[in-house]
Amino acid sequence: MSDHRDSPAADDRENLRIPVGSGTVAGHLWLPAEGPSGVVVVHPATATPERFYTGFAQYLASRGLAAVTYDYRGTGASGNPREHREIRMRDWMGGDVPAVAAWTRERFPDLPVMAVGHSIGGHAMVLGHGIEGLDRFAVVSSHLAHTRTIAPRAERLRVAAMLHAVGPALSRALGYMPGRRLGIGEDMPTAAMIEWGAWARRPGYFFDDPSMEATSRAASVTQQVLALGASDDPWASPAQMRALTDRLTSASVEHRTFTPEQLGVARIGHHGLFRRSAADAVWPGLVDWLTAPSVQD
Repeated sequence: MSDHRDSPAADDRENLRIPVGSGTVAGHLWLPAEGPSGVVVVHPATATPERFYTGFAQYLASRGLAAVTYDYRGTGASGNPREHREIRMRDWMGGDVPAVAAWTRERFPDLPVMAVGHSIGGHAMVLGHGIEGLDRFAVVSSHLAHTRTIAPRAERLRVAAMLHAVGPALSRALGYMPGRRLGIGEDMPTAAMIEWGAWARRPGYFFDDPSMEATSRAASVTQQVLALGASDDPWASPAQMRALTDRLTSASVEHRTFTPEQLGVARIGHHGLFRRSAADAVWPGLVDWLTAPSVQD
């Protein structure tokens, strides 16, 4: 692992590289102007590049918090998906997420560590990955991702075709999932695409995969959880988010659902709560919740 400071003219951040298995997770540590009062790890969504979280990381720094952002192995700066074709979604959740969390605790042993997970990043923490030492964590647009629960018919058919037919077929043929070419985000490893499609066929998503031991793992989570979602998210609908958090039978869960009207935008969708258009309406309350006194006691 090696860290180095970027140019002084750039944002105040450090590059980071964290070994995970035979690969490496690449990302950044964003630093406030003064010494940080805490640090927030941002676990990303599937096929979502690290740079998408830049605005949120900069906001965290403006609040006096350090922030960690990164790409999963086989995506973005964390390696060519062709060279990581065997990495599955469970490897991101059970390998990358806890490795980044452990690096953060080691780097900041005397500061409170907090975490926010977007979509699969939230799934990882719901399954108990990367939450050691946390009093609470937030999940954003994390849900039981069964394809048939997508309400708009056109979107349901589009996603089903991508996850169950086009995506797996292209991934097997090319040796990776060409997400950029298809306009669905970052390129990703073949095995991750195939596992994603397989889980999405099941009503309980990965809870219906016995090898995941998801029910017992979720039941063992005892932290406080804040679940943020959008009323118009066709994938992580409020109902499907609750279907996920209902599995947290030993945790205390608070839900907050935002509407486009609240944000003053035409649409929020699956990624909108991390866009700069959400900064005023969403981010202050999220950070206030993360940094509440009980977290630091």
